[in-house]
Amino acid sequence: MDVGIIGAGLSGLCCAITLEKHGINPIVYESREEVCDRFINCEIFMHVQTHPIKDVFKFFSEELDIFLQPISKLDELVIHSPNNKSKLTGDIGFSSVRGRHNLALSKQLEKQYKGKIIFNSKYSYEEIQERHTHIIVAPGDGKYSEKLNNYTTDLTVSLKGAIVEGNFNKNTTVAWLNNDFAPKGYGYFIPLSDDKANIVLAYPEYDENKELNMDELWNVFIKRARKDLNQSLKKIDGFQIRNYYLGKCIKPRVGNTFFVGNCFGIMPFLGFGQFTSILTGVYAAYDILGIGNYEKLVKDLEKSYKNSLVLRRGLEKLDNKKLDTLVNSIDGKVGKIIFNNKIDYLSVFSNILKPIIDERG
Repeated sequence: MDVGIIGAGLSGLCCAITLEKHGINPIVYESREEVCDRFINCEIFMHVQTHPIKDVFKFFSEELDIFLQPISKLDELVIHSPNNKSKLTGDIGFSSVRGRHNLALSKQLEKQYKGKIIFNSKYSYEEIQERHTHIIVAPGDGKYSEKLNNYTTDLTVSLKGAIVEGNFNKNTTVAWLNNDFAPKGYGYFIPLSDDKANIVLAYPEYDENKELNMDELWNVFIKRARKDLNQSLKKIDGFQIRNYYLGKCIKPRVGNTFFVGNCFGIMPFLGFGQFTSILTGVYAAYDILGIGNYEKLVKDLEKSYKNSLVLRRGLEKLDNKKLDTLVNSIDGKVGKIIFNNKIDYLSVFSNILKPIIDERG
């Protein structure tokens, strides 16, 4: 059995490591010069999104034999709407980092993988297919699946972010729901260390948003963030992305080609895909090894994707007044129940919303 893996990101390396531990030595093809050769950004694993798993890093170690370290444990989530603020405390989740950082998740995985990685790869899918019996598609971009006619795009997103300096609490993350600067989207702030943090603005590229000036929205956002955080937020690095795909593959496996990571699908509710990336990479390896069926293993992830999309559509329908009401309701007992209960409330809420939400596309 000869396996070729397109992409040395989270999903591709998780697959490669799992195969290697069971005696199969794949070749990884990476188009960039090194693993995680991209801008630095932070992401979060929220327990409410990984239900019923509470400690994802313990789960990765004990159940998947994948060993990773977070940036920090999160015990406070602050959410701002135009006129209200909620503060949730407790076991919220973990923060992690991607990109050119020594603690980037993919960098951690690279140290554990002993096999071959071809950097600056120019090989096409067809050329790799000729060289291997099994292909793992994991380049980190849904556009790749679309080129192979195996992807449904539910929306595209514009993002602008920065690494900023200040005096931060690594255990606290902050979000903003405000159509004045994040129309149908959101902003978020995740500390990278005690003195550096990642702040990001994201909104969907629907027709009504296409004429918006991202720089103007960013300036309004940063002004509000500085006020809410009581920090100057000096920018030391930044990035901007347009036409970022959020969608899901039509079939997780086509012949002996497995679609994993972002090529499988990114959870659209908040747009963080690292949990799904790790699972799909390992699950694809299980199928190749004959110890699992990929299409069956990802059923719950497909269900989570649909629930996540419904929740996002629901959030997009709220004007600023309703966002104020939402954030006000989260502050207190309702929020504590959602974030600290054993019930999968995201699934419950999405099932309630499905009949009444007119899903786009």
